[in-house]
Amino acid sequence: MTPGSNIPLSTARVTVDVAAPVRLDVSGLLLTADGKVRSDDDFIFYNQPAGPGVTYRSGGGAAPDAITVDTAAVPADIEKIVVTASPDAAGQTFQGIEPTATIRDADGGTELATFTPPRLGTETALVVVEIYRRNGQWKARAVGQGYAEGLAGIATDFGVTVEEPASAPTAPPQPAAPPQPVAPPHPGTPPRPVAPPPPAMQSQVTPPAPPAAPAPPAPGAGKINLDKGRVSLQKNQTVSLVKGGRPLLSRVQMGLGWEPAFRGADIDLDASVIAYGPQRNHVDSCYFGKLSILSGAVKHSGDNLTGEGGGDDEVIVVDLGRLPQEVTGLVFTVNSFSGQKFTEVAKAYCRLVDPATGEELVRFDLTHAEPQTGVMMAKLIRQFSGEWDMTAMGDFVKARTVRNMVEPGALAL
Repeated sequence: MTPGSNIPLSTARVTVDVAAPVRLDVSGLLLTADGKVRSDDDFIFYNQPAGPGVTYRSGGGAAPDAITVDTAAVPADIEKIVVTASPDAAGQTFQGIEPTATIRDADGGTELATFTPPRLGTETALVVVEIYRRNGQWKARAVGQGYAEGLAGIATDFGVTVEEPASAPTAPPQPAAPPQPVAPPHPGTPPRPVAPPPPAMQSQVTPPAPPAAPAPPAPGAGKINLDKGRVSLQKNQTVSLVKGGRPLLSRVQMGLGWEPAFRGADIDLDASVIAYGPQRNHVDSCYFGKLSILSGAVKHSGDNLTGEGGGDDEVIVVDLGRLPQEVTGLVFTVNSFSGQKFTEVAKAYCRLVDPATGEELVRFDLTHAEPQTGVMMAKLIRQFSGEWDMTAMGDFVKARTVRNMVEPGALAL
């Protein structure tokens, strides 16, 4: 399998084992439709080896650890199970220890597929594959998303808070509560040293006990979403396309507009969108010469030759729900094919609109200009928890066509 590819599952029970030249810690997380765990019980690993429809099996160091999914026993409100891996040695990265996931029939042992994530380096944790439900059919998808922040990065994406160990108190500490019993290792394998979960995991669903002195929020906490209505972004700010706690998996409309500066001559700019895969690979581009891509999931309104008039000059409609899984990023660009510089352009902006209601959801106004012929206005990035994030860019490049924007766009993802 390759990143983003999927296969239908021909059996109700599948096992995913992840092998590497070093020992790995393998775990599974059960996620609901909003891409989050429901509670700590949905985190399956060596200290909590069983959950509803999902079990962990230790390889004992002689064989790879594995996660088994019994799709018939998975609760109805669980839509996917992600299988993660991280090196057992603290601080070790995946550089030079390429892992391979093998998906098997859990009962017969028949190999269904294998997947080796490409080009790993400084990552210390990895979402390897996911087992997911789509229209009543269970499938397996190759993911290969690495995290430099270790398990904490994965936890953040899937709605689990990671609590740092508290500093030693100045007053004498109270007696600690007795430790919880730990499930025994798999029969026939050597016992594994008991360790706390790789950091303490507390689901957002189950509020922790109030601390005596609250710690400051972790970086990235409180990401802007659409719950409070229209969002106005500044350069490099990000908004999560989530409303009411659920991803906005519907059609969205990106409008781009501009005016000639200082009542100057008409200016012909071209708006485009470039689609990328999980390895920043170019999938396709939608622009005035190619008004529909990805089986109609992305459509362009056509070329505006002057920039005159109110409202959006060019519009690109994206059906987020119909985008293939191989598309994980979209970069929206504007180019001057005629060679006019953006110093000759005024009031350039992009805005995200709900095409069903006409409601403006997100807006980014370009507040400065550079003497260049291309600008990357914004990007939409698919999170592995299911939602999309929009980030304002405003980055100028020397590029008169969308073809020349492909490489800068990939570097900006």
